[in-house]
Amino acid sequence: MSNQQKLRNIGFIAHIDAGKTTVTERVLFFTGATYKIGSIDDGTAVMDFMELEKERGITIGSAATNASWKDYDVNIIDTPGHVDFTAEVERSLRVLDGAVVVFESVSGVQPQSETVWRQADKHKVPRMCFINKMDRLGADFDFAVGTIEDKLNANPVPMQIPIGAEAEYRGLIDLVEMRAHVYDEGNNPTEPKEVEIPEEMLSKAKDARSKMVEKIAETDDELMEKFLEDQEINIDELKAAARRATLELKIFPVFCGSALKHKGVHHLLDAICDYLPSPDDLPAVKGTDVSGEETLQRELNDSEPFSGLVFKVVADEHVGRLCYMRIYSGKVSAGDKVFNTTINKQQRIGRLLKMHAEEREEIEVAKAGDIVAVVGLKEISTAHTLSDVSERILLESMTFPDPVLSVAIEAKSKADQDKMDIAVTKLVDEDPTLKFTTDQESGQMVLAGMGELHLDVIVERIKREFKVEANVGAPKVAYRETVRKTAAAQGKFIRQSGGRGQFGDVTLRIEPLEAGSGLVFESEITGATLPTEYFKPVEQGFKEAAQSGVVAGHPVVDIKAVLIDGSHHEVDSSEVAFKIAASMAFKDACQKASPFILEPVMLMEVVTPEEFLGDVLGDLQSRRAQVQSMDAQTGLQIIKTFVPLAETFQYATILRSNTTGRASFSQELDHYAPAPMIKREV
Repeated sequence: MSNQQKLRNIGFIAHIDAGKTTVTERVLFFTGATYKIGSIDDGTAVMDFMELEKERGITIGSAATNASWKDYDVNIIDTPGHVDFTAEVERSLRVLDGAVVVFESVSGVQPQSETVWRQADKHKVPRMCFINKMDRLGADFDFAVGTIEDKLNANPVPMQIPIGAEAEYRGLIDLVEMRAHVYDEGNNPTEPKEVEIPEEMLSKAKDARSKMVEKIAETDDELMEKFLEDQEINIDELKAAARRATLELKIFPVFCGSALKHKGVHHLLDAICDYLPSPDDLPAVKGTDVSGEETLQRELNDSEPFSGLVFKVVADEHVGRLCYMRIYSGKVSAGDKVFNTTINKQQRIGRLLKMHAEEREEIEVAKAGDIVAVVGLKEISTAHTLSDVSERILLESMTFPDPVLSVAIEAKSKADQDKMDIAVTKLVDEDPTLKFTTDQESGQMVLAGMGELHLDVIVERIKREFKVEANVGAPKVAYRETVRKTAAAQGKFIRQSGGRGQFGDVTLRIEPLEAGSGLVFESEITGATLPTEYFKPVEQGFKEAAQSGVVAGHPVVDIKAVLIDGSHHEVDSSEVAFKIAASMAFKDACQKASPFILEPVMLMEVVTPEEFLGDVLGDLQSRRAQVQSMDAQTGLQIIKTFVPLAETFQYATILRSNTTGRASFSQELDHYAPAPMIKREV
């Protein structure tokens, strides 16, 4: 068996608070990567090594580490659960081969679980499920598995069932081998003990096994034949078929445990090796040549030319810029020259490091399938491709959502201003969902991000890591503008000032498009009406003008601009003149096309004890909420609702005070909708 087949690149993904980091900490302990179990509550978690992560008890940045289990090498990425840090999940899934989705035994699928599941679907990442917190009050394994089927339209296949639940949770029954494993009482990390399946659970285990075999057999013709003829299916056949079905995304094996109490982690590690893919199992990675015209591919092995994707850039105070890279093909050594195909530049690899959260170990060579950190690359950003100098390939890039919230930030003193510029540049470099602009009128720096928590964390990092004292304004919502009707307008730009003048004449028709379409440019005229060399400047003029709309200066979205007429002057026409003329025509047409403002609307899920339902609903109504559904669940009510982002500021504080701290909520951007004309922040 090749080294490649013994390699697993996996990530833990989940809703906030499902226990990803706790699972990762236990995995590191049992694999011998750490000698002491890290705890989030004590701020000693290995993977949450930033000061802010320790204080808040949440994961903010994805952390990479490496462990060995039996004779397998496992590269692990622990990702954040909070929707504000969705870019960390996106870029991790882009480079991982498999994922473990952690669900909470009481709630099952939660809103952010749906988001990360969709992200994994997009990247076609094989995954398995771990139902965590089986020792919690209200734990219900069957309910949690049911939510995976109902809410995610997936095909979960339980490979284990729990022995007991809540305080009675003692261990699990492995349905593949039909063996029971129990753990010692108490909270010490112990090895599972194999015992006979308890008498009272034997019939349940047999039923569960036959359902499991049937679901796996449905994906494999040979097994199906054996199953229908009641022939014995041996364990190796079953495991091999389950592995194939998992890799083809036909099934999602389900396991259970309680990471905090160290239960179920050994079996989870075995399952990662048994069912998740090695780089050998995956199809060749596809890319294009430097011009973007010819499709190329690389098999995921050491004999191919080198190619790698930088998926994260971190500013490190000791070594400078640390670039996390997934190597897809070939080998690379410290000191090698490589080609950055994204920016068409040759670069040199300084040092190669194997990361273990914030600890690092220097290595000489990295091979296909490895996830390493590179030191010494200057001009590089997230999603850049590095490849062999002579065999160049450009791998598919990554896309990140646009920011929805912004805050103004200014340094308290002139001395802090220079430090602030450096800090913001470094943070924007690290985080593709963070943008910064300078307000033309006030001269203030405006930071835009994915939500209140995201911006809070960024501002806190500026103050702590870069020692900058700053004043921060109130958050502002990222509104958009669009139009309701079709309209056309002419834009003429003529300047005569002695000598050569300027002349551009453009007529544009603008049409509304469906939400999410962006900006589209087309031409209905030919080079006979207007030389085609001016089409590009017209498109640039339209797109630049669309950055600030006619109602309140917000970016314009979901509009098609069609060039329907134009004229030029043999001597005076220039690209600049046509850019300005297109901008004038666009602004004019917008005024005629019933422009209006769009506001971001969040999908919010509120979980509240029943006795506070009235107060919570009353407060939501005052926030222009549109309740979509309400589900009762053992003394709790789960409310799903659409709420405009502008109405959600400080909601966490108010919800806590309305429910004596017993309710919780999560939210994510769902869509943009027309904003009411009254009471608007512009």
